[in-house]
Amino acid sequence: MRAIRVVGERRPVVAVVGGAVSGSEAARALSARGAAVVVFEQNSLPYGKIADGLPRWHEKLQAQEYARIDENLDRPDVAFVPGCAVGRDVQLDDLVSWGFSAVVLANGAWRDRALPIPGADAYLGRGLTYQNPFVYAFNHADPTVPLPMPARVLVVGGGLASVDVAKIVNLELYRAALATRGHTVDATTLETAGIAETCTKLGVDVESLGVDGATLVYRRRKQDMPLAQAADDSPAARAKAETARTKIMERVERKYRVRFLGLTTPAGLLVEQERLVGLVCTRCIVEGGALRPEPDSAHELRADLVVGSIGSVPMPLPGVPMRGELYDFIDEQTGLLRGTDRVFGLGNVLTGRGNIKDSRQNALQISDHVASMYLGVAAATDEVRLPTPHVPEATLDAATEASRAADEATQRSISERVEALWAERGYGGSYAAHIRTHGPSHGG
Repeated sequence: MRAIRVVGERRPVVAVVGGAVSGSEAARALSARGAAVVVFEQNSLPYGKIADGLPRWHEKLQAQEYARIDENLDRPDVAFVPGCAVGRDVQLDDLVSWGFSAVVLANGAWRDRALPIPGADAYLGRGLTYQNPFVYAFNHADPTVPLPMPARVLVVGGGLASVDVAKIVNLELYRAALATRGHTVDATTLETAGIAETCTKLGVDVESLGVDGATLVYRRRKQDMPLAQAADDSPAARAKAETARTKIMERVERKYRVRFLGLTTPAGLLVEQERLVGLVCTRCIVEGGALRPEPDSAHELRADLVVGSIGSVPMPLPGVPMRGELYDFIDEQTGLLRGTDRVFGLGNVLTGRGNIKDSRQNALQISDHVASMYLGVAAATDEVRLPTPHVPEATLDAATEASRAADEATQRSISERVEALWAERGYGGSYAAHIRTHGPSHGG
């Protein structure tokens, strides 16, 4: 099987790095416009944070997203390369030199943002962990056995992912406590019904279990948490979003017995016997939308474990310029990587927003830009269109189908290189067959 269909005329051939939500959407959108697409996926399966970032009680959402990703990647003009990480197995400069018309980075954000306290990471594994490995451990543990969990946990953060981390802590602690009373409850059932309601049904006084559990530490107020977005920037829309955020967090407190500590920010470490045993925190004051520390408000918050959950950033890649913790893209409208003329980013790696809906929409917008403004291929009418994107002059000057599309020899060369990668990985070229053999239902 040929990796890409070689035609007797010039056509765009695009490399997409990452096959999860945004990468698969880009692959579908670009192939629908007549481009050949090669998706380089670091793992055997392309599901990314849908598999490893969403807590496992999101079974229905996971199944729905798996199906959509599979549909996007199982297309005649999309070639999937599993187990091939850019930066490890192939370099970004290599992809450009192979003759790809464009390279699209959709590799997400897998590196946890460090706690903003000097020296904090010295205590990783000694009282400190981060969101990504924490959720991964939960998802890959035996679902019939409670995950060992320390009694008191501080979760630092305020988004939906932070809420999920705090929920995992309490679900596992209450699961273990109920097991000592002879009640076996799985985490998914407990998450669906809620902790207090489950205890009531079992005839157990929830307070008698003596669970301490998770405290969510956030520098702003409940109504400021990024749990719901305002429809627009009007005062009425902002007020509605603030009300929704407060209700969401109050439901989490009530249903999952998570404590919320707002207007509080970490300022120092509590260390005993070379182990992190909590944080020194200060209270915050909101003035005109800005935060400032409240004078003389330093206090100790002790815990057996601190989980940093203040966002994720992209893994550094050789050949990718950085701006602080992020890749140096010119702007979110074009996704063009600074210093390049054919490398773009989309989804979480560009926007920093891990929301599935946002990643999908951004993937379609940037794909539309790459296709219509850069590769010179017509846009499909059912896709989201950018209003009037700013396009750097250097890109516009070169944005002709003749200069960007790959000729027949280049198409053939790229196909042969991809087939060599397939052979190294024992991949037969059929995405559908690969998923049947290695997909979620087969423990892959």
